[in-house]
Amino acid sequence: MPNDLHTIQWFPGHMQKTRRLIKENLRNVNLVAEIVDARIPSASRNPELDEMLGQKPKMVLLNKCDLADERATRRWIAYYRAHGVPAIAIDAKSGKGLNQFVPAVHQALADYIQRRQKKGMSGYQIRVMVVGVPNVGKSSFINRIAGGKRAKVEDRPGVTRGKQWIRISEDLELLDMPGILWPKFEDQAVGEKLAFTGAIKDDIMDLEYIAMKLLDVLCQRYPDKLCERYKLTRQQLDGCDGGWEVLQLIGKKRGMLVAGGEVNTERAAITVIDEYRGQKIGRFTLEMPPDESAAPAPEGEAEL
Repeated sequence: MPNDLHTIQWFPGHMQKTRRLIKENLRNVNLVAEIVDARIPSASRNPELDEMLGQKPKMVLLNKCDLADERATRRWIAYYRAHGVPAIAIDAKSGKGLNQFVPAVHQALADYIQRRQKKGMSGYQIRVMVVGVPNVGKSSFINRIAGGKRAKVEDRPGVTRGKQWIRISEDLELLDMPGILWPKFEDQAVGEKLAFTGAIKDDIMDLEYIAMKLLDVLCQRYPDKLCERYKLTRQQLDGCDGGWEVLQLIGKKRGMLVAGGEVNTERAAITVIDEYRGQKIGRFTLEMPPDESAAPAPEGEAEL
């Protein structure tokens, strides 16, 4: 069984440079759009950003909404808006929700636009900085909104290493920034959720440990979906003592055995993580807004 005392940290040197870039370029933009993962809206928000941005107007884009529970996403949007932060749900790969972006930017900057108009300034240039943790979909969003391939896109974290300006229209430019984490995860559950969704490089982690922790969460919140995908009964699932035993059960069900009949837990772990990320198990949101109950929702409610 993997050691439960794992510490997940990943803060490459270029992320320190990104922090400086964000601070240096804030004066050049009117608004900051932070892209988060709709499956983990809290864990995928950089806690340092609010302090870095100060009074700069900001908005939140909940990307990969097609992988998350729809009603849970609506709750998160309501939560952000109730706290004065404009928020919209998008899926950068399919283009879903992107038609809301420009109107939302104009609404967020309505006072700025109105002031310019009162001064007789008919033309104005809006500049938006796009930020987010690695692999959350910033480049995919920019390419979609720009109508062509402008930013480098790969399905791994840490691809964008420098800032780049992208003109969207005559009056709108986006500033694409590299993905940025923070130097230390105070709550290891945050690091684990980022690992589940691919925001941290797989090759620096123990994937058996990550799969075990992911199964712990799915057993609590989505047991029926887990049973359905891996042909388990609730009795079998309830009889397991934590995610490690569930991982072994899944490996046995899938015939992932090695000499002596032992389960190849490494292969089973890779399968579980890949199928979770590929939405083969289901559409899941792993956390709810802070002002709602922290207890796992019943499955019928959690699936939403």
